[in-house]
Amino acid sequence: MPARRRWRSGSALLGLAGVAVFAALLEIVPRAGLVNDRYLPPLSSMVDSLADRVQTGEFWEALRQTLTTWGLGLGIALAAGIALGVLIGSVSFLRAFTATTIEFLRPIPSVALIPLAVLLYGTSMQSTLLLVVYASFWQVLVQVLYGVQDVDPVARETARSYRFSRLSQIRTVTWPTTLPYAMTGLRLAAAVALILTITGELIIGTPGLGNLIAIAQTSGAVESMYALVLVTGVLGVIVNILARRLERRILRWHPSVRRESAS
Repeated sequence: MPARRRWRSGSALLGLAGVAVFAALLEIVPRAGLVNDRYLPPLSSMVDSLADRVQTGEFWEALRQTLTTWGLGLGIALAAGIALGVLIGSVSFLRAFTATTIEFLRPIPSVALIPLAVLLYGTSMQSTLLLVVYASFWQVLVQVLYGVQDVDPVARETARSYRFSRLSQIRTVTWPTTLPYAMTGLRLAAAVALILTITGELIIGTPGLGNLIAIAQTSGAVESMYALVLVTGVLGVIVNILARRLERRILRWHPSVRRESAS
């Protein structure tokens, strides 16, 4: 077995071992009386509560609503971030004109927009969607801008000397260089979008898993609350795995991915 593949297998085993240790601690610490099980129940109680939850239509409807908000927000952010990133990055005037504005808007926390979102849309899905799009958009836009700036100037000038149209230059020169950066932006945005989806549902009260967590917390259903938190953690792991697999599939032509596959 190649060294790289053995290393990846070993890393996967270590990751599973870490999860097993964490699960064991969640079970042992409350039972040993190190913390009050009213506030941190054993893992087995969380699993039992989750088993009850998954048998209800309410859980699956909340999961559907969370995934819908996440997917819609991520899609909008991805489309807008790529389009504007390529446009701004390709025009020097626009880069200079928007640089300060981008640096001003990008650090604003999405949760600071919650009052505005509630004022505009109340507790509907659109409120959380606004937060998701805003936070995810910057992840994509910044990466695409980096990608456009990384285009080989010789290749760009060669395309111009052959009188390629602007669209042809983007398709044949700019986009192949920018795509790996865009995929990195997608991977980052996918995680951020999930975080903001749960946060919006939790704080604003829009329908979804976050809202179920808030309801369980206020009603004193501690085991159910932690069970739903575990579900959101599993969703995060799945999103990350799918994003990385999609990145490897789309960039299978890229030298870094080809070297990794060959190792």
